[in-house]
Amino acid sequence: MALSKLLHLCHFTKTLSNFGRLQANAPPLTFVPVRLFAFATPEEAAAERRKRKRRLRIEPPLSALRHQQPQQQRPAPTPQNPNAPKIPEPVSVLSGSRLNLHNRILKLIRENNLEEAALFTRHSIYSNCRPTIYTCNSVMAAQLRQSKYAELLSLHRFITQAGVAANVVTYNILLTVYLDCRKVDLALEQYKQLINDAPFNPSPTTYRILIKGLVDNQQVDKALEIKDEMEAKGFKPDPTVYSYLMLGQAKDSNADAIFELHEELKKKTGMEEILDGVIYGNLMKGYFLKGMDSEANECYQSVVAEESTIKMSAVAYNYILEALSRNGKFDEALNLFYRMKDEHDPPRKLTVNLGSYNVVVEGYCAEKRFNEAIVVFNSMGEKRCAPDTLSYNVLIDQLCNNDHLAEAEDLYRDMGNRKVDPDEYTFVTLMDTCFRENRPDDAAVYFRTMVESKLRPNLGVYNRLMEGLVKVGKIDEAKSFFELMLPKLRMNDDAYKFIMNVLFESGKHDDVVKIVDGMLRDEPSDFTEEVEEYVKEGLRKIGKEDVVENLKLEIEREKAEAAAKAAEEAERAKASARDAVASLLPSKLLNKNADNNEDDSQDGTDEAAEDQGKETTETEGDLVTK
Repeated sequence: MALSKLLHLCHFTKTLSNFGRLQANAPPLTFVPVRLFAFATPEEAAAERRKRKRRLRIEPPLSALRHQQPQQQRPAPTPQNPNAPKIPEPVSVLSGSRLNLHNRILKLIRENNLEEAALFTRHSIYSNCRPTIYTCNSVMAAQLRQSKYAELLSLHRFITQAGVAANVVTYNILLTVYLDCRKVDLALEQYKQLINDAPFNPSPTTYRILIKGLVDNQQVDKALEIKDEMEAKGFKPDPTVYSYLMLGQAKDSNADAIFELHEELKKKTGMEEILDGVIYGNLMKGYFLKGMDSEANECYQSVVAEESTIKMSAVAYNYILEALSRNGKFDEALNLFYRMKDEHDPPRKLTVNLGSYNVVVEGYCAEKRFNEAIVVFNSMGEKRCAPDTLSYNVLIDQLCNNDHLAEAEDLYRDMGNRKVDPDEYTFVTLMDTCFRENRPDDAAVYFRTMVESKLRPNLGVYNRLMEGLVKVGKIDEAKSFFELMLPKLRMNDDAYKFIMNVLFESGKHDDVVKIVDGMLRDEPSDFTEEVEEYVKEGLRKIGKEDVVENLKLEIEREKAEAAAKAAEEAERAKASARDAVASLLPSKLLNKNADNNEDDSQDGTDEAAEDQGKETTETEGDLVTK
């Protein structure tokens, strides 16, 4: 057994040695390619592709099912409501060519060329470069600053019809316009539209504008309701809003309500002392109404002290100036005004604005110190303040009421030099003062200038002008102004009877007849029974009471003749249109129609002859048969 194992080991050793020699002497192995195709022949691959295509036509792949399954489960999009309010564009759209357009319009506004700016905006609406709502708001805000309400509303109507979505600034501008024009109902309706339909919420500025306008229009109770609604919507208590409400209570001499609002503001803010100084001027008015001068002075000293932590703005200082100057503390008000001018350091600190000068000018006028008032008024430019129409009107009114018409007229001429447009109040104040100073010609000039400036005096101003001219015997001038204002004003019976009475008394009955003739032709509704009876009574005195009836008959006859002539002209126009259409038809078509008519008539003749021949033949056959 052991011997067999040894022999087997020797044989294995020899075999390994021989294999090593063979391997050393063997040639290197060559690369054997490996087949990587799934099919042995191309025909098998083509058959498999056809088979796979047939299977896909019957059963779509799972990936396609996975892509289609979410689409089948997704609900169909609901159609948008075309009447839904549009979302305003973000400020990021103000770039590129639209930004260049915005800057060009802003340049026109800075140059005080508002008509061109508004016209440019209108023309750009339907162009390739459509202006943004921010550009439109800039133009409307400039028109608002110059009290051009009609142009502003016209532009707003245009952009609304053009589909420019309004934002909260647009609503704020509209609220300001309606409240300035004392259209409180329209302002509240616009506010409800903002709350119910707009895709955005009102801003704190919206409530400030609305509450201030309601207070200025003596609707403090409604302003208090809006304040409660503002806080119910989550807005924080606003000291500016409370200052407006306190001002309204001060106008109503309700000191207790002022103190209640002050305590309410402290309670809602959780502070023992309000750090916004805008409320302290009206709080001082409450103390003055109660006769608490010492408390008012203590409040004033704590607010304006050097170490005071209360934040004072120009508006806050103006309220304090007004409280001091209107309660016998004008000297303290002047000291505060000079301090405000010294501390004024824009843009870091703003303590003086146009309202500050207006308060001081009113204080000087109340003290009958008109020369100093004019000096302060002319010094506005030192602090980069420019007077507006309201500032001029306040000073002009004070000067006119205190027999300083010459100085008032100098201010009126200065308005033109500073490019400040006077309004109706400016012209009416100067006109009334000229009548008091026995200067009717100058009064008539001011009224005519007002009309030529495209301003709209009301009927009361017109009546004062007519009465002033008639009082000094200027009948012809009064009649000329009547003819000027007749198409511009809606005259009432009293206005017609006044000018007719003046003409009757001056013996100008023919002019009265001309007025009646114009009324019957242009505005028959104005010729009421009362006016007709008045005219007949005046003409009866000279034996011409039938003139009115004759005028009516003549006008009716002329209307009938005009209607008949119009009908005749319409018939003539129809006839000429028919002739024109006939002349435009081709002549060949007409000839072809004529030939067809001749052929038809010839065919009819032949058919009739054939029928007659048949009847004759049948008759002869019957005779032969018989």
